[in-house]
Amino acid sequence: MQPIDKRTEEIQAEFAKVFDGSPTHVAIAPGRVNLIGEHTDYNDGFVLPVALDRDVRVIFRPRNDRRVRLYALEFDTWADFDLDALAFDEEVFWANYTMGVAWALEEAGVKLRGLEGVVSGNIPRGSGLSSSAGLEISNALALLAAAGKSEALTGPQIAQAAQRAENHFVGVNCGIMDQFISTLGEEGYALLIDCRSLDYQRVPFPDGASLVIGNTKASRSLANSAYNERRAQCEEGVARLQSALPEITALRDVTSAQLEAHKGLLSPIVYRRCRHVVGENERVMGTVAALAAGDLEEVGRLMNASHESLRDDYEVSSEALDAMVAAMRSALGCLGARLTGAGFGGCAVALVRKGQERAVRDAIFENYSKSMNIWPEVYTSPASAGARLFSLE
Repeated sequence: MQPIDKRTEEIQAEFAKVFDGSPTHVAIAPGRVNLIGEHTDYNDGFVLPVALDRDVRVIFRPRNDRRVRLYALEFDTWADFDLDALAFDEEVFWANYTMGVAWALEEAGVKLRGLEGVVSGNIPRGSGLSSSAGLEISNALALLAAAGKSEALTGPQIAQAAQRAENHFVGVNCGIMDQFISTLGEEGYALLIDCRSLDYQRVPFPDGASLVIGNTKASRSLANSAYNERRAQCEEGVARLQSALPEITALRDVTSAQLEAHKGLLSPIVYRRCRHVVGENERVMGTVAALAAGDLEEVGRLMNASHESLRDDYEVSSEALDAMVAAMRSALGCLGARLTGAGFGGCAVALVRKGQERAVRDAIFENYSKSMNIWPEVYTSPASAGARLFSLE
């Protein structure tokens, strides 16, 4: 049992209002920011996310039947369903993440029991910081604990079940990164994930730095169509390169030297898309090496290069994201900054020397808001812990 913090106490008080009696457990799962490695996941590549100190919490107790009743504090709505009659809910959309996780866990061979509880999150929604993964993983831990099956699945298996829920029940074609880092993150570490093998390793995050995240608050209306288009362009690149490199199955298998040697096989636009992905994989591995060496300047340089590649080669930045990155880089103590997530809006992330977070925050509010006439949100976070379950009894 961990010491009960103020936020957990407040959610417990809400539990007492909507249910008789007391909860038995709290399940916590964080959001994430991707330090580097954008649009590499669906190309079998590498990503380097960090768990944030913002999370989704489920305070709950088991039931003796197969009914799940969850009250979402911020939405003021209920998910109320039978585990034997799971069906997509058109009206209460967040409930589909809970039902999807239940469906995926049972598909994985875990017989569940019902529960009742209160869900609360402080991960900004629609910002690209993966509130959906926080919801999925916290729900997964709660459902497993309510069934007395907390040890039934490993962390990677829980992450894969949550991804399966989002892909096949909710209908969102996400990769594995968000669920993996939410489940397996560790305080003081980033997580290097191989999106092909799902091998992973913890990478120490330096004590002398922190992350400042700027939410552009700008529309991401182009993100879905652009995502599908970029994915198709990458697949076209692989198909064309295979005539010269028959051993490759994804852009993950291509080096920058090979791409340059065979660029004549590709249209200019497909070449640029491939150049971003191939270069980004190399930048991820370079960042891991720089973190191991404690070379924060090199990490910042690679983050800057990632943003330029996303802007110029992959063309998924936006006026708002470029303005946010420029505002971050204008501040003393900012080592590097880049867009994070799919692009076209959402957030940018800056690597900042410890003690200089306020300077970067002030520069964002001063320069970004003037440039875009939009008031942003700014969050500061260390590399934080992944999902965890605590007893309240």
